[in-house]
Amino acid sequence: MRLPHPPPPERSAELRRRFAEEARSERPDLSALCLLLGAEADGGLDEAGIDAAQIALDELAGRLPFRPGGPRSWAVALRELLGERCGFRGSAGDYQRLESSLLHEVLRRRRGLPILLSVVWMEVARRAGAPVYGVALPGHFVVGFGAAEEQVLADPFDGGRVLAGADAELLVAGATGASLDPSMLAPADPLDVVLRILNNVRAWAAARPERSDVALWAVELSLLLPSHPARLRYERAQLLVERGDFVEGAAELEGYAEVVAAVDESAADRLRRQARAARARLN
Repeated sequence: MRLPHPPPPERSAELRRRFAEEARSERPDLSALCLLLGAEADGGLDEAGIDAAQIALDELAGRLPFRPGGPRSWAVALRELLGERCGFRGSAGDYQRLESSLLHEVLRRRRGLPILLSVVWMEVARRAGAPVYGVALPGHFVVGFGAAEEQVLADPFDGGRVLAGADAELLVAGATGASLDPSMLAPADPLDVVLRILNNVRAWAAARPERSDVALWAVELSLLLPSHPARLRYERAQLLVERGDFVEGAAELEGYAEVVAAVDESAADRLRRQARAARARLN
C-alpha cells in the first residue's frame, strides 16, 4: 500500500486556510472539503488533481439519465451507474487503508469506506438534480433519496443496493446491537459528514502509533470546523507531547484547562500539572 506523503508546510497552511473558509461558508461544499482533506493527507494531490476529481464527479453525473423519476428511480439509476457499470463498492480490506478515507483515491480505486462511497453517490446525484443526502446510521453510512414520507435508502458500500424495509434496522443492530430510531434516518449535515470522515482517519491512525502525524493533522482539521468536540484540544495536546513538541503541547494543555475550569476545577488542575510535566521534559 502506498502511504501518502504530507504536503510542505506552506502548502499545508494554504489548504487549512481554504478548508476553514469553506467550512464556515453559508453552504459548505462537501466535495471541496473532502478534497482539501485529501490534499492535506497526500502531498501528491495538487490543484490539477483536485480539479480532475471534481471533473470526474461532473462526468459521472452526466452519465445519469435525465430526471429518471421518484426517489426509488434515482436510487436504482445510481446503483446501475456507480455500482454496476463503474464498480464502486467496498470490502472488509478497505477499512485497513488510509486511501479509503480520501475522496480522490476513492474515485481512482473505486473502493472506499461506506461514508466516502456515500460522498461519491451524493455528489454525483446532487449534480444531476437528485433529492439526495447522507444518512449517518450508527456504524454504517448510507444515502437517502426523497422526503421522509417517501424515503428510499441505498448502501454504496454494497454497490448501491437499494435497502428494503428491515435492512436499515439490521445494519444498525449489527453495528450497535440497538434498535433503529427514526431520528437516525434524518439527513446528515455536510460538516457532520466531514467530522465523521476525520474521526475515521483518527481511528485508522490510533491503531498505528507510528502514524501519529496522520492523527495530528486529522485532529487539527477537525478543530477548524465550526462545531467540534472540545476534548479534541486535549487529544491534540497529547499528540504534540508524544511527538516531542513539548512547548506547544503544554500551551494547548493550559488552553484546554481554561475551558475545563468553568465546569471542573479539579480536572483543570490535572491538566495544568500535565502541562508542567511536558515542559519539564525539555530539561
